[in-house]
Amino acid sequence: MTPFSKTAYPIFERAIDDYHVSDDVDAPIRNPYPAPGIEANLYLKNWIDTVQWHLEDIVRDPEIDPIRALQIKRRIDRSNQERTDLVERIDSYFLTLYKDVQPAADATINTESPAWAVDRLSILALKIYHMRQEVDRTDVDEAHREACRRKLAVLLEQRADLSLALDQLLADIAAGRKYMKVYRQMKMYNDPSLNPVLYGKKEG
Repeated sequence: MTPFSKTAYPIFERAIDDYHVSDDVDAPIRNPYPAPGIEANLYLKNWIDTVQWHLEDIVRDPEIDPIRALQIKRRIDRSNQERTDLVERIDSYFLTLYKDVQPAADATINTESPAWAVDRLSILALKIYHMRQEVDRTDVDEAHREACRRKLAVLLEQRADLSLALDQLLADIAAGRKYMKVYRQMKMYNDPSLNPVLYGKKEG
């Protein structure tokens, strides 16, 4: 069986490349994978991450209009919720995949669920893409490029380590050496019944 990281990472790279065809945060997503399906969710996950990456760049423009900045920050907030919802959907895939596995008596739990490791791998793909861009810049000096080469080497090492750790975690779950227990994030700031600023306004 193909390790999951070897399936996921090329999908992340495809989403990043597809986004940069137009390099537009408002470009419509054209998911090439059939839904529902894990591949479609992985592509969508990285597309959301990629758009948010560029929104974070835009909002840090020191000359940005404050009203536009607030609009973008609220869009980022919505994006974070979409990202969290999608991570939980990916974890539901893993829960279904391994639902018939009987954990060993001495099985242990991991510090994070598989989908949150997938989330970190998606972000890492973005870091690698953009660090490679810095390495290839022609409008900077060699010192800048060399510093970015060193950073890129670290990122590539992180990719190898994280991919291995993710695949080992899934293998351990499949073998019953570890078990999954997913805690939903329950983000309070987006919930009008839990955010005191929002429910306080309703009282007035």
